[in-house]
Amino acid sequence: MIDDFLLRALIGGLGVALIAGPFGSFVVWRRLAYFGDTLAHSALLGVALGFLLQLNLTLGILVVCQVLALLLFFSQKQRLLASDTLLGILSHGALSLGLVALAFMEDVRVDLVAYLFGDILSISNSDLNWIFAGGGLALVGLILMWKPLLAITIHEDLARVEGVAVDRINYSFLALIALTVAVMMKVVGLLLVTSLLIIPAATARRFASNPEMMAVTASFIGCLAVIGGLYGSYTWDTPAGPSIVVAACLIFILSLILPRVAK
Repeated sequence: MIDDFLLRALIGGLGVALIAGPFGSFVVWRRLAYFGDTLAHSALLGVALGFLLQLNLTLGILVVCQVLALLLFFSQKQRLLASDTLLGILSHGALSLGLVALAFMEDVRVDLVAYLFGDILSISNSDLNWIFAGGGLALVGLILMWKPLLAITIHEDLARVEGVAVDRINYSFLALIALTVAVMMKVVGLLLVTSLLIIPAATARRFASNPEMMAVTASFIGCLAVIGGLYGSYTWDTPAGPSIVVAACLIFILSLILPRVAK
């Protein structure tokens, strides 16, 4: 009989993996790994905001991630700085501001390790609601914009000529990634969020002959990583979040040995 806490961890982890697969595919295609990292680092500022305003911490993370996505979108349109430079400033600035803000809250005791590396084994029913409601909303949004987003990814200027609302689609996609990062935080933590987005998608890329297959395969690989990571954590008493990422890395290494699908 599976313990309740382990069952909740498994359900939450599988939910996150299913959501991360399609988004991770676009992150890989559009080379947005650093953007995911920036959102993840800003999550600590969201935790501080949640404590300060006495909000649900996931809601605080979501608010900060959305604000950061909006700020990045308009900053990129102004072209004042190169994208990677801007992301570096926002990433480390938000992380440092969050740490400083938490340091000023002397009456608040925060388990930083849990936020940095995740605490999937302490997932509650409320967290599951956040994962499936927020993640489900993000996934539905991605499905609705799949074709125009794919067109922009292939050739943005051509998509604009064909009448695709490029700016609106681009911002909506950034906002949905921000939502995805917020619901993933509990599972793998802010330092490992990007890993669960990128590694399954990078693995799936070798075996997919079209974008839809890659998205589905990435979700499947993510689910395998969650199951393997939780099994390893339970068996050898290792940290659950990092164990999931290690499992994903092992699957990726194994995929390098297998033959690649012809495109």
